[in-house]
Amino acid sequence: MEVKIESSWKEVLKNEFKQSYFQNIPQHIKIEKEQKKEIYPPGSQIFNAFNTTPFSKLKVVILGQDPYHGQGQANGLCFSVNNGISLPPSLVNIFKELNDDIGMQIPKQGNLSAWAKQGVFLLNASLTVRAGEPMSHSKIGWATFTDSVIQKISTNKKNVVFILWGKFAQEKIVLIDEKKHCILKGPHPSPLSAHTGFFGCKHFSKTNEYLISCGIDPINWHL
Repeated sequence: MEVKIESSWKEVLKNEFKQSYFQNIPQHIKIEKEQKKEIYPPGSQIFNAFNTTPFSKLKVVILGQDPYHGQGQANGLCFSVNNGISLPPSLVNIFKELNDDIGMQIPKQGNLSAWAKQGVFLLNASLTVRAGEPMSHSKIGWATFTDSVIQKISTNKKNVVFILWGKFAQEKIVLIDEKKHCILKGPHPSPLSAHTGFFGCKHFSKTNEYLISCGIDPINWHL
């Protein structure tokens, strides 16, 4: 399978694309589409996070679980939604924390591509999902792929900020070299857990403090 992915990622991940587990992913999706299943995001946006944030420019990783499973929501960037789509509850809470942390005015649109273009890699552990069925593609090979992506970032870069919200994301700490990178952990921004420490975590200002301390340009979080 020829993967349409930004050139610096293509080089870093070239061996991964040859693996049998990876070759099986498009086959699985093809079968589901033949069964008239709706798959999100659209094919052209499955690798959107990689294509918007080149490996060479990556500064920050925010890890999500899998794409939004509602119609028109998923755009290949974790926590992000397309313009014109109402804001999901977790994203509302992310914006509330940004408002409290850095005074960002809460935007009406939830498209986070402006962050991605600055080096914030918005990675979901699964890159696709069946409509209305969260985690439905978590076992088709994506987790193996994205675990390898996280390891390669850890190995081949330094001074990256990894933002890990919730238990699922924090299980990925074993893939990251904590001596080379900054890891920020906190509860998930979901309404179920945001009040247990996500609000007040100040991860956005802490990210910029770390980047600046390493001589790296900070992120403009304002949308």
